[in-house]
Amino acid sequence: MPSEPLSPALAAIAAGQTPGVAARLDVRIAAPDIRPHLGGNLLPGVWSFTASAPGPHLVIVAVMHGNEIGGAVVLDRWLRAGFRPSRGRLTLVFGNLDAYARFDPNDPTASRFVDEDLNRVWDVETLEGGRRSSELRRARLLRPVFESADVLLDLHSMLWPSDPLILVGRSPRAAALGLALGQPGLVVADDGHLGGRRLIDFAAFTAPESRRSAILLEAGSHWEAGTVATMERTAARLLRHCGMVCPGDTVLVPEGPKPGPGRLVEVTRTVTARTAGFAFIRPFRGGHVVPERNTLLALDGEEEVRTPHDDCVLVMPSLRTSPGHTAVRLARFVGAKP
Repeated sequence: MPSEPLSPALAAIAAGQTPGVAARLDVRIAAPDIRPHLGGNLLPGVWSFTASAPGPHLVIVAVMHGNEIGGAVVLDRWLRAGFRPSRGRLTLVFGNLDAYARFDPNDPTASRFVDEDLNRVWDVETLEGGRRSSELRRARLLRPVFESADVLLDLHSMLWPSDPLILVGRSPRAAALGLALGQPGLVVADDGHLGGRRLIDFAAFTAPESRRSAILLEAGSHWEAGTVATMERTAARLLRHCGMVCPGDTVLVPEGPKPGPGRLVEVTRTVTARTAGFAFIRPFRGGHVVPERNTLLALDGEEEVRTPHDDCVLVMPSLRTSPGHTAVRLARFVGAKP
């Protein structure tokens, strides 16, 4: 418990009230009609195109969560425009079709999944076990596609305000790929979630003997045009990085100025809410750097949450969370200070 009486602002926070904090639920983009794409040419909702010239197999995944519709906008545009790789194989995957079909702009957070989170089932025991759900049926169907990928990009967006970032788990190969892209500039090495393994944590991509890499893009706020633009720029840059784009291509967004090198941070602590009263002292934005160690960030009931080190990067703070869920990840820069 704090040693001094709480200020009125902190008292409100301790009571579970964070003034001025509200999730942004305005849907500023339209969910595309993907019915023309549902048949696929490989699996339902999965399109794969192989060039005559050899090259890597790149898989790009959208709507792993049914309400994160920005990736569907990108894949829909590319498919309608007839984009094809110049070498290798490109596979475009609409992930959680059942959840996406339920998306309602009047209740945009309700269609994240049907039965369980499709991005928490990617371990062999779960995939091969006896549990049944809409998401596990889809995961089991998609598993061979993902296991055949050399490189995978999983497109996501965020509910709370944050700078874009790339999540790479603990794979050195994925971290190197994220840093090489340089767009977005923040690359986060983390341990994932207690609730289950993400696709980027799947053994096909993380086994030491594997040469495969998977990265997860958190492109910005849900339902914003800028988030869609970030997804498309990053996906196009990855295609170019893999050497899969013809010089005269007119479908992808222009390459633009070459971004600077990315910065790698590693998560040192994952803060999980223990009480229903968890609240930050102010509405932090993801990517914010707190200069000093031991700075107060939040109250979880009577427990204080403070920065464990100097130059502490706040990774995707969830400004309203419930017990047992991740509230924020705290990270430090790897290498020289920015």
